[in-house]
Amino acid sequence: MRSVSAMFTTAMIPVLTVVGFIMSAGAMELITEEEAKLPDGISRSRGITLGPLIILVSPPATAGMIKSPLNLKIKFESRGGVKVDEDSVILTYQKNPPIDLTQRSRSFISMHGINIENATVPGGTHSIRVDVKDVQGRPNFLEFGFTITR
Repeated sequence: MRSVSAMFTTAMIPVLTVVGFIMSAGAMELITEEEAKLPDGISRSRGITLGPLIILVSPPATAGMIKSPLNLKIKFESRGGVKVDEDSVILTYQKNPPIDLTQRSRSFISMHGINIENATVPGGTHSIRVDVKDVQGRPNFLEFGFTITR
């Protein structure tokens, strides 16, 4: 006959598996450890644009050092009544070479912006670029950075 301890251990394995899945399902890995170790990329210059306005809501630019997971919220506003083309949005981690974060973030992107709750990011300083166009093809971009405490 099996011991009570063995039966308890056998019964707990599925429970712990489900709990682990639920906990990991709540977070989205925005940047991996390997990506964070790459050399920093180069910022590009900016000119006058008539493309959509891009507003960083969270983390706020004045947040200082923040903890992971974080909520990444970026708002898009059309100009002149021209709609934002959500299919034009490109989210790039500014490393050398640049890392396209768009595909892993696609389900969090809409014509109104980007809203990723519980985005996991390794410790360190990170720089991200958001590119977007309106339906007339007029572009704009925003570069921002943040530092994650370890």
